[in-house]
Amino acid sequence: MKLKTSLTTLVLLLVLLFSSEILIAQSGTLNVNQDAKITKLLDLKKSLEKDNKLHEGFTIQLYYGNLSRANSVIKDYRNKYSSWRASIEYETPNYKVWVGDYSTRIEADRALLEIRKNFPTAFPLKVSK
Repeated sequence: MKLKTSLTTLVLLLVLLFSSEILIAQSGTLNVNQDAKITKLLDLKKSLEKDNKLHEGFTIQLYYGNLSRANSVIKDYRNKYSSWRASIEYETPNYKVWVGDYSTRIEADRALLEIRKNFPTAFPLKVSK
């Protein structure tokens, strides 16, 4: 009986000894040396995500053709609407007037209902980024 008690006590002491060493061994500090370019890349990614340039989505095309007419169309659009951004995109040999960045086709269709009141030839376009 005395041997059993002594053995149990020894096991408990060993467990306490090893568990305290494990706790001490896990209390350390970690230094991370990070390249400064990583921060710049993360900032660039955030700005591209903000402008919806990293995902596929939809836009509305108002016009394609020559540059002078594209400038006229975008000026007319900006006078009538300010809630959706507009841009002129170039694809050889034509310039395109695109309006809005929409995540889903439904969002583009809702905007299209309003835009077609002034631009009847407008149509939704799936854009791959």
